[in-house]
Amino acid sequence: MELPLYLSFNEFENRYYDNLEKWFEESCNTSETYYLKALAELYSPYLYYNFANDRLQADASIQIKECSFPYYDKIGLSFCTGCENATPKSTKSMNYIFEWKTISMMEYAQHILDKINRHILANKDKADKNILNHINDHDIITSGNGAGYYVNYSQHQSTLPFLRAYLPVYGQTVNIAIYRDFVFSIVQIAEFIDKKLKEVYAFENTIYAKLKSDAKFRVQMSHHFLTICN
Repeated sequence: MELPLYLSFNEFENRYYDNLEKWFEESCNTSETYYLKALAELYSPYLYYNFANDRLQADASIQIKECSFPYYDKIGLSFCTGCENATPKSTKSMNYIFEWKTISMMEYAQHILDKINRHILANKDKADKNILNHINDHDIITSGNGAGYYVNYSQHQSTLPFLRAYLPVYGQTVNIAIYRDFVFSIVQIAEFIDKKLKEVYAFENTIYAKLKSDAKFRVQMSHHFLTICN
């Protein structure tokens, strides 16, 4: 069963047992623990462990590659068509600049929405105008559009639950209020999941335990790297 991602705590809480019932209907050889583990995996990407406060905090962001050409804004040109497949030689000759940027999931969703709307506009006589029907179309999602963000299709797969929940069925812009509610709600959702996991004695599977362990590992690897370099 593909679990839906909810953007508000109230909706998540209200639908918890309905989705649990569906979970059991689709698989007789399972338990609530497996359901909770699946929920933890679904919501973990939007959280991080804060060492200073010893708690989970929202981190609804994604890394994406940005392609640019020096001064292209000033001269009114865009040279980055096909940046995804640019060879080192062509990159050097055209002076492309590639950078990894961390952007919010709201900004990422708007970028995907813009791509889909450009496709619909270009094919207005025959295009399906339902935004959600295009969110995983390889040609649309990976299309180059000059300087700007370039989507990694494999990475994009992990964003689909969020996009299905957040993008409008029809429209040009994302809803800022809904996104703010999600950022506010995500920690509450994680705490609800962790509370349920503790009730079934699956302490090691809590989102808190996993993200804290991951954070400690990154710190240890960083210290190890610095020791080697010095």
